[in-house]
Amino acid sequence: MTAVDRKPVGERPPRAQRKRAVAVRTSLTAWLGRPLADFHLLLAIFGVLTVLGLIMVLSASAPGEVAVGASAYSVFKKQLLYVGVGAVVFLVVLRIPLRTIRHGSTMAMLVCVILLVLVLTPLGTTDFGAQSWFKVGPASFQPIEPAKLALALWGAHVLVTKRALLDQYRHLLVPVVPVAMLVFALVMLQPDLGGTITLGVVLISLLWFVGAPARIFGIIAIGAVTGALVLALGADYRLERVQTFLNPEADPQGSGLQALQAMYALAEGGFFGKGLTNGSSKWRYLPNVHSDFIFAVIGEELGFIGCVLVLGLFALLTVVGLRIAARNTDPWIRIVSATLTVWLVAQAAINIGYVVRLLPVTGITLPMISSGGTSVVTTMFVFGILANCARHEPEAVSALRSLGPGRVGGMLKLPAPVVYKPPPKRRPVRPSPPPRTRKGAPPPVDERRMAGRHAPPSEYRRRESRKAGQDRDARSRRRDGR
Repeated sequence: MTAVDRKPVGERPPRAQRKRAVAVRTSLTAWLGRPLADFHLLLAIFGVLTVLGLIMVLSASAPGEVAVGASAYSVFKKQLLYVGVGAVVFLVVLRIPLRTIRHGSTMAMLVCVILLVLVLTPLGTTDFGAQSWFKVGPASFQPIEPAKLALALWGAHVLVTKRALLDQYRHLLVPVVPVAMLVFALVMLQPDLGGTITLGVVLISLLWFVGAPARIFGIIAIGAVTGALVLALGADYRLERVQTFLNPEADPQGSGLQALQAMYALAEGGFFGKGLTNGSSKWRYLPNVHSDFIFAVIGEELGFIGCVLVLGLFALLTVVGLRIAARNTDPWIRIVSATLTVWLVAQAAINIGYVVRLLPVTGITLPMISSGGTSVVTTMFVFGILANCARHEPEAVSALRSLGPGRVGGMLKLPAPVVYKPPPKRRPVRPSPPPRTRKGAPPPVDERRMAGRHAPPSEYRRRESRKAGQDRDARSRRRDGR
Protein backbone atom coordinates (compact mmCIF):
# COMPACT_ATOMS: atom_id res chain seq x y z
CA MET A 1 0.00 0.00 0.00
CA THR A 2 1.40 3.37 -0.98
CA ALA A 3 1.47 6.53 1.15
CA VAL A 4 -1.41 7.96 -0.86
CA ASP A 5 -3.56 4.92 -0.19
CA ARG A 6 -3.01 5.23 3.59
CA LYS A 7 -4.58 8.75 3.72
CA PRO A 8 -7.98 8.96 5.41
CA VAL A 9 -10.94 9.10 3.08
CA GLY A 10 -12.16 12.67 2.45
CA GLU A 11 -8.94 14.39 3.51
CA ARG A 12 -8.04 17.24 1.16
CA PRO A 13 -4.42 17.26 0.05
CA PRO A 14 -2.44 20.26 1.38
CA ARG A 15 -1.63 21.39 -2.15
CA ALA A 16 -5.33 21.61 -3.04
CA GLN A 17 -6.01 23.59 0.13
CA ARG A 18 -3.26 26.04 -0.74
CA LYS A 19 -4.61 26.42 -4.25
CA ARG A 20 -8.07 27.11 -2.88
CA ALA A 21 -6.72 29.72 -0.43
CA VAL A 22 -4.70 31.38 -3.21
CA ALA A 23 -7.77 31.47 -5.46
CA VAL A 24 -9.90 33.08 -2.74
CA ARG A 25 -7.18 35.61 -1.95
CA THR A 26 -6.74 36.43 -5.63
CA SER A 27 -10.48 36.93 -6.12
CA LEU A 28 -10.70 39.16 -3.05
CA THR A 29 -7.71 41.21 -4.16
CA ALA A 30 -9.17 41.61 -7.64
CA TRP A 31 -12.51 42.74 -6.22
CA LEU A 32 -10.86 45.25 -3.87
CA GLY A 33 -8.91 46.61 -6.83
CA ARG A 34 -12.09 47.59 -8.67
CA PRO A 35 -12.63 51.35 -9.09
CA LEU A 36 -15.77 51.58 -6.91
CA ALA A 37 -14.90 48.92 -4.32
CA ASP A 38 -14.54 51.46 -1.48
CA PHE A 39 -17.83 53.13 -2.40
CA HIS A 40 -19.74 49.84 -2.32
CA LEU A 41 -18.09 48.72 0.92
CA LEU A 42 -18.96 52.03 2.56
CA LEU A 43 -22.59 51.71 1.49
CA ALA A 44 -22.69 48.19 2.93
CA ILE A 45 -21.25 49.32 6.29
CA PHE A 46 -23.67 52.24 6.36
CA GLY A 47 -26.69 50.00 5.70
CA VAL A 48 -25.75 47.31 8.24
CA LEU A 49 -25.03 49.84 11.01
CA THR A 50 -28.33 51.65 10.32
CA VAL A 51 -30.43 48.46 10.48
CA LEU A 52 -28.56 47.12 13.52
CA GLY A 53 -29.00 50.46 15.31
CA LEU A 54 -32.75 50.57 14.72
CA ILE A 55 -33.22 46.98 15.90
CA MET A 56 -31.17 47.48 19.06
CA VAL A 57 -32.81 50.82 19.93
CA LEU A 58 -36.23 49.19 19.70
CA SER A 59 -35.14 46.21 21.78
CA ALA A 60 -33.37 48.32 24.42
CA SER A 61 -35.93 51.11 24.84
CA ALA A 62 -39.28 49.29 24.80
CA PRO A 63 -39.28 47.89 28.40
CA GLY A 64 -38.26 51.18 29.97
CA GLU A 65 -40.93 53.13 28.08
CA VAL A 66 -43.63 50.65 29.08
CA ALA A 67 -42.50 50.86 32.71
CA VAL A 68 -43.15 54.63 32.78
CA GLY A 69 -46.54 54.30 31.08
CA ALA A 70 -45.47 55.39 27.58
CA SER A 71 -45.73 53.54 24.29
CA ALA A 72 -43.19 50.78 23.73
CA TYR A 73 -42.39 52.33 20.35
CA SER A 74 -42.03 55.98 21.44
CA VAL A 75 -38.20 56.08 21.40
CA PHE A 76 -38.08 53.86 18.31
CA LYS A 77 -40.46 56.12 16.36
CA LYS A 78 -38.38 59.16 17.20
CA GLN A 79 -35.19 57.34 16.22
CA LEU A 80 -36.81 56.16 12.98
CA LEU A 81 -37.75 59.76 12.17
CA TYR A 82 -34.18 60.95 12.74
CA VAL A 83 -32.83 58.08 10.62
CA GLY A 84 -35.19 59.14 7.82
CA VAL A 85 -33.93 62.72 8.03
CA GLY A 86 -30.35 61.45 8.10
CA ALA A 87 -30.96 59.27 5.03
CA VAL A 88 -32.20 62.32 3.11
CA VAL A 89 -29.13 64.26 4.28
CA PHE A 90 -26.90 61.36 3.17
CA LEU A 91 -28.37 61.37 -0.34
CA VAL A 92 -28.17 65.16 -0.64
CA VAL A 93 -24.54 65.28 0.51
CA LEU A 94 -23.71 62.48 -1.91
CA ARG A 95 -24.89 64.69 -4.79
CA ILE A 96 -23.23 67.96 -3.70
CA PRO A 97 -19.82 68.64 -5.30
CA LEU A 98 -17.03 68.39 -2.76
CA ARG A 99 -15.71 71.76 -3.91
CA THR A 100 -18.99 73.34 -2.76
CA ILE A 101 -18.74 71.63 0.61
CA ARG A 102 -15.18 72.85 1.01
CA HIS A 103 -16.00 76.45 0.17
CA GLY A 104 -18.98 76.41 2.56
CA SER A 105 -16.96 75.10 5.50
CA THR A 106 -15.91 78.57 6.67
CA MET A 107 -19.50 79.75 7.00
CA ALA A 108 -20.45 76.46 8.68
CA MET A 109 -17.69 76.94 11.27
CA LEU A 110 -18.88 80.48 12.00
CA VAL A 111 -22.49 79.35 12.41
CA CYS A 112 -21.47 76.53 14.78
CA VAL A 113 -19.47 78.92 16.98
CA ILE A 114 -22.49 81.25 17.17
CA LEU A 115 -24.76 78.32 18.11
CA LEU A 116 -22.33 77.20 20.82
CA VAL A 117 -22.49 80.71 22.27
CA LEU A 118 -26.30 80.86 22.07
CA VAL A 119 -26.75 77.49 23.77
CA LEU A 120 -25.14 78.97 26.90
CA THR A 121 -27.82 81.68 27.03
CA PRO A 122 -31.40 81.17 28.28
CA LEU A 123 -32.20 79.82 24.80
CA GLY A 124 -30.38 76.61 25.71
CA THR A 125 -31.84 73.74 27.73
CA THR A 126 -30.13 71.84 30.53
CA ASP A 127 -30.34 68.06 30.48
CA PHE A 128 -28.23 65.48 32.34
CA GLY A 129 -26.37 68.33 34.05
CA ALA A 130 -25.21 70.02 30.81
CA GLN A 131 -26.69 73.00 28.99
CA SER A 132 -26.08 71.56 25.55
CA TRP A 133 -29.44 71.43 23.77
CA PHE A 134 -31.88 73.60 21.89
CA LYS A 135 -35.41 72.23 22.29
CA VAL A 136 -38.39 73.15 20.16
CA GLY A 137 -41.35 71.03 21.18
CA PRO A 138 -40.47 67.33 20.99
CA ALA A 139 -37.42 67.98 18.79
CA SER A 140 -33.98 68.71 20.22
CA PHE A 141 -30.70 69.82 18.68
CA GLN A 142 -27.18 69.62 20.09
CA PRO A 143 -24.78 72.05 18.33
CA ILE A 144 -21.64 70.24 19.44
CA GLU A 145 -22.25 67.45 16.89
CA PRO A 146 -22.19 69.64 13.74
CA ALA A 147 -19.35 71.65 15.31
CA LYS A 148 -17.11 68.55 15.16
CA LEU A 149 -17.88 68.13 11.47
CA ALA A 150 -17.40 71.83 10.73
CA LEU A 151 -14.02 71.83 12.48
CA ALA A 152 -12.85 68.87 10.38
CA LEU A 153 -13.96 70.41 7.06
CA TRP A 154 -12.81 73.96 7.79
CA GLY A 155 -9.53 72.90 9.42
CA ALA A 156 -8.63 70.77 6.39
CA HIS A 157 -9.51 73.68 4.08
CA VAL A 158 -7.25 76.11 5.94
CA LEU A 159 -4.33 73.68 6.20
CA VAL A 160 -4.50 72.72 2.52
CA THR A 161 -4.71 76.38 1.48
CA LYS A 162 -1.57 77.15 3.50
CA ARG A 163 0.27 73.90 2.74
CA ALA A 164 3.22 75.73 1.17
CA LEU A 165 3.84 77.56 4.47
CA LEU A 166 3.23 74.73 6.95
CA ASP A 167 6.94 74.39 7.71
CA GLN A 168 6.47 77.51 9.86
CA TYR A 169 4.71 76.95 13.18
CA ARG A 170 2.63 80.12 13.06
CA HIS A 171 1.08 79.09 9.76
CA LEU A 172 0.60 75.50 10.92
CA LEU A 173 -1.17 76.42 14.15
CA VAL A 174 -2.93 79.69 13.29
CA PRO A 175 -5.89 80.02 12.91
CA VAL A 176 -6.92 76.34 13.33
CA VAL A 177 -5.69 75.81 16.90
CA PRO A 178 -6.99 79.14 18.33
CA VAL A 179 -10.45 78.52 16.85
CA ALA A 180 -10.41 74.96 18.18
CA MET A 181 -9.46 76.27 21.63
CA LEU A 182 -12.39 78.68 21.49
CA VAL A 183 -14.75 75.81 20.65
CA PHE A 184 -13.24 73.72 23.47
CA ALA A 185 -13.87 76.53 25.94
CA LEU A 186 -17.48 76.96 24.83
CA VAL A 187 -18.15 73.22 25.11
CA MET A 188 -16.54 72.98 28.55
CA LEU A 189 -18.73 75.85 29.78
CA GLN A 190 -21.80 73.67 29.15
CA PRO A 191 -20.04 71.43 30.53
CA ASP A 192 -19.63 68.49 28.10
CA LEU A 193 -16.45 66.48 28.66
CA GLY A 194 -17.35 63.86 26.05
CA GLY A 195 -17.81 66.49 23.35
CA THR A 196 -14.48 68.07 24.26
CA ILE A 197 -12.71 64.72 23.93
CA THR A 198 -14.10 64.07 20.44
CA LEU A 199 -13.22 67.63 19.38
CA GLY A 200 -9.69 66.93 20.56
CA VAL A 201 -9.64 63.78 18.42
CA VAL A 202 -10.63 65.84 15.37
CA LEU A 203 -7.94 68.46 16.00
CA ILE A 204 -5.19 65.89 16.57
CA SER A 205 -6.22 64.01 13.43
CA LEU A 206 -6.03 67.17 11.34
CA LEU A 207 -2.53 67.96 12.55
CA TRP A 208 -1.40 64.35 12.19
CA PHE A 209 -2.56 63.87 8.61
CA VAL A 210 -1.19 67.24 7.50
CA GLY A 211 2.24 66.14 8.69
CA ALA A 212 2.80 68.23 11.83
CA PRO A 213 6.10 67.54 13.67
CA ALA A 214 6.09 65.07 16.56
CA ARG A 215 6.99 67.68 19.18
CA ILE A 216 3.57 69.32 18.72
CA PHE A 217 1.83 66.08 19.66
CA GLY A 218 4.03 65.78 22.71
CA ILE A 219 2.97 69.27 23.81
CA ILE A 220 -0.68 68.41 23.11
CA ALA A 221 -0.39 65.20 25.14
CA ILE A 222 1.09 67.04 28.11
CA GLY A 223 -1.63 69.70 27.87
CA ALA A 224 -4.37 67.07 27.57
CA VAL A 225 -3.19 65.12 30.62
CA THR A 226 -2.84 68.33 32.63
CA GLY A 227 -6.28 69.54 31.55
CA ALA A 228 -7.86 66.17 32.38
CA LEU A 229 -6.37 66.22 35.87
CA VAL A 230 -7.52 69.78 36.48
CA LEU A 231 -11.04 69.02 35.24
CA ALA A 232 -11.23 65.77 37.22
CA LEU A 233 -10.20 67.47 40.46
CA GLY A 234 -12.12 70.69 39.78
CA ALA A 235 -15.65 69.24 39.90
CA ASP A 236 -17.12 66.76 42.37
CA TYR A 237 -19.10 64.76 39.80
CA ARG A 238 -16.02 64.30 37.57
CA LEU A 239 -13.94 63.17 40.54
CA GLU A 240 -16.73 60.77 41.42
CA ARG A 241 -16.58 59.31 37.89
CA VAL A 242 -12.85 58.68 38.23
CA GLN A 243 -13.28 57.05 41.62
CA THR A 244 -16.12 54.92 40.26
CA PHE A 245 -13.94 53.80 37.37
CA LEU A 246 -11.19 52.75 39.75
CA ASN A 247 -13.54 51.01 42.22
CA PRO A 248 -17.20 50.65 41.11
CA GLU A 249 -17.91 48.14 43.90
CA ALA A 250 -17.55 50.94 46.48
CA ASP A 251 -21.05 52.23 45.63
CA PRO A 252 -22.85 49.44 43.72
CA GLN A 253 -26.30 51.04 44.02
CA GLY A 254 -25.17 54.58 43.30
CA SER A 255 -22.35 55.84 41.11
CA GLY A 256 -21.09 52.33 40.32
CA LEU A 257 -24.46 51.00 39.17
CA GLN A 258 -23.97 51.58 35.43
CA ALA A 259 -20.49 50.06 35.27
CA LEU A 260 -21.44 46.96 37.26
CA GLN A 261 -24.74 46.33 35.45
CA ALA A 262 -23.00 46.69 32.07
CA MET A 263 -20.47 44.03 33.06
CA TYR A 264 -23.23 41.74 34.36
CA ALA A 265 -25.08 42.11 31.05
CA LEU A 266 -22.00 41.22 29.02
CA ALA A 267 -21.28 38.25 31.28
CA GLU A 268 -24.83 36.89 30.99
CA GLY A 269 -24.72 37.08 27.21
CA GLY A 270 -22.00 34.49 26.87
CA PHE A 271 -20.92 33.44 23.40
CA PHE A 272 -24.22 33.32 21.54
CA GLY A 273 -26.33 35.62 23.76
CA LYS A 274 -29.79 35.21 25.23
CA GLY A 275 -31.50 36.07 21.98
CA LEU A 276 -32.92 39.31 20.64
CA THR A 277 -35.39 41.03 23.05
CA ASN A 278 -34.54 38.50 25.81
CA GLY A 279 -32.10 40.63 27.76
CA SER A 280 -32.85 41.58 31.35
CA SER A 281 -30.58 44.62 31.82
CA LYS A 282 -32.97 46.88 29.88
CA TRP A 283 -35.74 46.30 32.43
CA ARG A 284 -34.60 49.41 34.31
CA TYR A 285 -31.50 47.70 35.71
CA LEU A 286 -29.11 49.68 33.51
CA PRO A 287 -29.73 53.45 33.19
CA ASN A 288 -29.45 55.11 29.72
CA VAL A 289 -29.36 51.66 28.18
CA HIS A 290 -30.58 52.73 24.71
CA SER A 291 -28.08 55.58 24.38
CA ASP A 292 -24.80 55.38 26.28
CA PHE A 293 -24.79 51.66 27.17
CA ILE A 294 -26.42 50.04 24.16
CA PHE A 295 -23.29 47.95 23.55
CA ALA A 296 -24.06 46.13 26.82
CA VAL A 297 -27.48 45.13 25.43
CA ILE A 298 -25.80 43.91 22.23
CA GLY A 299 -23.47 41.74 24.31
CA GLU A 300 -26.31 40.37 26.42
CA GLU A 301 -28.77 39.59 23.60
CA LEU A 302 -26.42 38.80 20.70
CA GLY A 303 -23.50 37.58 22.78
CA PHE A 304 -19.85 37.60 21.85
CA ILE A 305 -20.83 37.10 18.20
CA GLY A 306 -22.81 40.36 18.20
CA CYS A 307 -19.94 42.26 19.83
CA VAL A 308 -17.49 40.92 17.27
CA LEU A 309 -19.90 41.99 14.50
CA VAL A 310 -19.94 45.57 15.79
CA LEU A 311 -16.17 45.65 16.27
CA GLY A 312 -15.68 44.15 12.80
CA LEU A 313 -17.90 46.79 11.18
CA PHE A 314 -15.91 49.64 12.72
CA ALA A 315 -12.61 47.90 11.89
CA LEU A 316 -13.77 47.59 8.27
CA LEU A 317 -14.79 51.26 8.35
CA THR A 318 -11.24 52.12 9.44
CA VAL A 319 -9.72 50.20 6.53
CA VAL A 320 -12.13 51.62 3.96
CA GLY A 321 -11.85 55.22 5.19
CA LEU A 322 -8.06 55.17 5.17
CA ARG A 323 -8.07 53.49 1.73
CA ILE A 324 -10.21 56.34 0.43
CA ALA A 325 -7.68 58.82 1.81
CA ALA A 326 -4.73 56.92 0.36
CA ARG A 327 -6.22 56.49 -3.13
CA ASN A 328 -7.23 60.13 -3.62
CA THR A 329 -4.98 62.80 -5.07
CA ASP A 330 -6.84 65.88 -3.82
CA PRO A 331 -5.09 66.88 -0.55
CA TRP A 332 -8.31 68.26 0.96
CA ILE A 333 -10.16 64.98 0.32
CA ARG A 334 -7.26 63.00 1.77
CA ILE A 335 -7.22 64.95 5.03
CA VAL A 336 -11.02 65.11 5.37
CA SER A 337 -11.67 61.41 4.72
CA ALA A 338 -8.89 60.30 7.10
CA THR A 339 -9.96 62.73 9.84
CA LEU A 340 -13.65 61.80 9.65
CA THR A 341 -12.79 58.10 9.75
CA VAL A 342 -10.60 58.48 12.82
CA TRP A 343 -13.30 60.58 14.52
CA LEU A 344 -16.05 57.95 14.06
CA VAL A 345 -13.86 54.99 15.00
CA ALA A 346 -12.37 56.78 18.02
CA GLN A 347 -15.86 57.71 19.25
CA ALA A 348 -16.94 54.09 18.93
CA ALA A 349 -13.79 52.91 20.74
CA ILE A 350 -14.40 55.33 23.63
CA ASN A 351 -18.04 54.22 24.01
CA ILE A 352 -17.14 50.52 23.93
CA GLY A 353 -14.17 51.20 26.21
CA TYR A 354 -16.21 52.59 29.08
CA VAL A 355 -18.88 49.89 28.70
CA VAL A 356 -16.23 47.18 29.23
CA ARG A 357 -14.59 49.24 32.04
CA LEU A 358 -11.42 50.16 30.17
CA LEU A 359 -12.21 53.90 30.39
CA PRO A 360 -14.20 56.18 32.70
CA VAL A 361 -17.79 56.92 31.67
CA THR A 362 -17.94 60.04 29.46
CA GLY A 363 -21.42 59.86 27.91
CA ILE A 364 -20.25 59.48 24.29
CA THR A 365 -22.71 57.65 22.05
CA LEU A 366 -21.97 54.68 19.81
CA PRO A 367 -22.17 56.07 16.24
CA MET A 368 -25.17 54.89 14.16
CA ILE A 369 -26.34 52.49 16.92
CA SER A 370 -27.13 54.55 20.03
CA SER A 371 -30.33 56.60 20.09
CA GLY A 372 -29.92 60.32 19.61
CA GLY A 373 -31.24 62.60 16.92
CA THR A 374 -28.40 65.05 16.33
CA SER A 375 -25.76 62.32 16.61
CA VAL A 376 -27.45 60.06 14.05
CA VAL A 377 -28.09 62.83 11.52
CA THR A 378 -24.51 64.15 11.84
CA THR A 379 -23.04 60.66 11.50
CA MET A 380 -25.08 60.07 8.35
CA PHE A 381 -23.79 63.40 7.05
CA VAL A 382 -20.26 62.13 7.66
CA PHE A 383 -21.00 58.89 5.81
CA GLY A 384 -22.34 60.94 2.90
CA ILE A 385 -19.08 62.90 2.69
CA LEU A 386 -17.01 59.70 2.89
CA ALA A 387 -19.08 58.08 0.12
CA ASN A 388 -18.67 61.22 -1.99
CA CYS A 389 -14.91 61.10 -1.40
CA ALA A 390 -14.88 57.43 -2.48
CA ARG A 391 -16.46 58.40 -5.80
CA HIS A 392 -13.67 60.96 -6.35
CA GLU A 393 -10.84 58.44 -6.39
CA PRO A 394 -8.98 58.83 -9.71
CA GLU A 395 -9.84 55.33 -10.91
CA ALA A 396 -13.47 55.78 -9.86
CA VAL A 397 -13.69 59.14 -11.65
CA SER A 398 -12.27 57.61 -14.82
CA ALA A 399 -14.69 54.66 -14.70
CA LEU A 400 -17.76 56.80 -13.93
CA ARG A 401 -17.01 59.30 -16.69
CA SER A 402 -16.17 56.69 -19.33
CA LEU A 403 -18.44 53.73 -18.49
CA GLY A 404 -21.43 55.52 -16.96
CA PRO A 405 -22.77 55.93 -13.41
CA GLY A 406 -23.07 52.21 -12.71
CA ARG A 407 -25.95 50.37 -11.09
CA VAL A 408 -25.97 52.24 -7.75
CA GLY A 409 -25.20 55.63 -9.28
CA GLY A 410 -27.88 55.15 -11.93
CA MET A 411 -30.46 54.17 -9.34
CA LEU A 412 -29.63 57.19 -7.18
CA LYS A 413 -29.10 59.42 -10.27
CA LEU A 414 -25.74 60.63 -9.01
CA PRO A 415 -23.82 63.13 -11.16
CA ALA A 416 -20.40 62.24 -12.51
CA PRO A 417 -17.58 63.44 -10.23
CA VAL A 418 -15.25 66.20 -11.34
CA VAL A 419 -11.65 65.38 -12.25
CA TYR A 420 -9.18 66.87 -9.78
CA LYS A 421 -6.82 69.41 -11.31
CA PRO A 422 -3.91 70.42 -9.11
CA PRO A 423 -3.25 74.16 -8.90
CA PRO A 424 -0.44 75.44 -11.15
CA LYS A 425 2.92 75.65 -9.51
CA ARG A 426 4.25 79.15 -9.07
CA ARG A 427 7.91 79.66 -9.81
CA PRO A 428 9.59 81.86 -7.22
CA VAL A 429 10.99 85.10 -8.63
CA ARG A 430 14.59 85.42 -7.56
CA PRO A 431 16.42 88.79 -7.72
CA SER A 432 19.34 88.87 -10.13
CA PRO A 433 22.71 88.70 -8.39
CA PRO A 434 24.90 91.80 -8.45
CA PRO A 435 27.81 91.76 -10.94
CA ARG A 436 31.06 90.43 -9.61
CA THR A 437 33.95 92.89 -9.30
CA ARG A 438 37.55 92.43 -8.43
CA LYS A 439 38.65 93.33 -4.97
CA GLY A 440 39.62 96.99 -4.83
CA ALA A 441 38.19 97.81 -8.30
CA PRO A 442 35.77 100.77 -8.63
CA PRO A 443 32.07 99.85 -8.85
CA PRO A 444 30.57 99.59 -12.37
CA VAL A 445 28.94 102.66 -13.86
CA ASP A 446 25.15 102.52 -13.96
CA GLU A 447 24.15 103.73 -17.44
CA ARG A 448 20.52 104.30 -16.39
CA ARG A 449 21.63 106.65 -13.68
CA MET A 450 23.93 108.43 -16.09
CA ALA A 451 20.94 109.07 -18.34
CA GLY A 452 18.95 110.68 -15.53
CA ARG A 453 19.12 113.97 -13.78
CA HIS A 454 21.77 112.77 -11.36
CA ALA A 455 24.36 112.51 -14.16
CA PRO A 456 27.20 115.08 -14.30
CA PRO A 457 26.10 118.46 -15.82
CA SER A 458 28.32 118.23 -18.95
CA GLU A 459 27.15 114.75 -19.81
CA TYR A 460 23.54 115.67 -19.10
CA ARG A 461 23.65 118.74 -21.44
CA ARG A 462 25.35 116.74 -24.19
CA ARG A 463 22.63 114.07 -24.10
CA GLU A 464 19.85 116.67 -24.08
CA SER A 465 21.29 118.53 -27.10
CA ARG A 466 21.70 115.30 -29.04
CA LYS A 467 18.07 114.38 -28.32
CA ALA A 468 16.86 117.85 -29.41
CA GLY A 469 18.81 117.55 -32.70
CA GLN A 470 17.23 114.19 -33.40
CA ASP A 471 13.78 115.65 -32.79
CA ARG A 472 14.47 118.55 -35.26
CA ASP A 473 15.64 116.14 -37.94
CA ALA A 474 12.53 114.00 -37.51
CA ARG A 475 10.23 117.02 -37.85
CA SER A 476 12.02 118.21 -40.99
CA ARG A 477 11.74 114.81 -42.64
CA ARG A 478 8.03 114.67 -41.94
CA ARG A 479 7.61 118.22 -43.39
CA ASP A 480 9.57 117.35 -46.57
CA GLY A 481 7.50 114.21 -47.01
CA ARG A 482 4.31 116.26 -47.15
